Amino acid sequence: MVPMADSSTSRHDGSPYVELDRSDWSRLAEGASQPLSEKEVEAVRGLGDELDLDEVREVYLALTNLIQMRIGFARDLHAATERFLDRPQPQRTPYVIGIAGSVAVGKSTTARLLRELLAHTDPDARVDLVTTDGFLLPNAELERRGLLERKGFPESYDRKSLLRFVMNVKSGREIVEAPLYSHLKYDVTDEVVTLDHPDIVLVEGLNVLQPARVRGDGRPGLAISDFFDFSIYVDASHRDIRQWYVNRFLRLRETAFRDPASYFARYASLDHDAAVTQAKTLWDTINGPNLQENIASTKGRATLVLRKDVDHSVRWVRLRKL
Repeated sequence: MVPMADSSTSRHDGSPYVELDRSDWSRLAEGASQPLSEKEVEAVRGLGDELDLDEVREVYLALTNLIQMRIGFARDLHAATERFLDRPQPQRTPYVIGIAGSVAVGKSTTARLLRELLAHTDPDARVDLVTTDGFLLPNAELERRGLLERKGFPESYDRKSLLRFVMNVKSGREIVEAPLYSHLKYDVTDEVVTLDHPDIVLVEGLNVLQPARVRGDGRPGLAISDFFDFSIYVDASHRDIRQWYVNRFLRLRETAFRDPASYFARYASLDHDAAVTQAKTLWDTINGPNLQENIASTKGRATLVLRKDVDHSVRWVRLRKL
């Protein structure tokens, strides 16, 4: 556990980060109105997450205000750059936010919630959310490469297409498409999501903060995070995430896995003990190693870290200093 620095000492501790516990962080949004209803919060809450109106008010309102403030500064910087160059520049590009973290840590809920909060606080802004699942290689291709059991690892993605997508967004293209993924079929689909003149784009995925790879000729490549304006890492102890994964697997066994069309329908008939064993095996052989080898090491690249406690509530927030 990273030791907490209180707000009176964090700016002098020699760290490149400011760390605030939940109570100090929540005071940054005191007086802000709650834009979402309980029903709207329920709609974005993922399976197993304990998100409620208190969590929104005490954690995510301040985060939304921070992002909106930075978007405003980006607009000012765009105008200042035009003045400096003494010529009109192309329309300001969308503000891109990356959201990373482990399977079962709740990053998808965070992404959906931020999309709603940002859209509510600026009704004129077009806010889109894209998950990197759609950029996974098709199952048939993963099987051909012997990677089906490493789904979610960096090498299981079409990284060139994902990088091209983010570059197109930051190039200011008016229409950009991203492929869609089916969690029911556990495979990519032929469908796409279309971003039409977006103002804010959230990109959520396991490995969105991965550093650039070195090319075959030895030259450094580009990473999708090179094109992020702001990034968030959703964090928790690995022990807690493993238990959340098991709990989610048990809930899915009672719900989505019972759909005959589900790729995981074979798990629906498992009894409780067998299901727990299967979930732990999947975690210990796939998701846990991916977290250890690829995901956790990217936490330090994030602009902001949300650290969760055992009950899924955010305990403290770490923000990179400017």
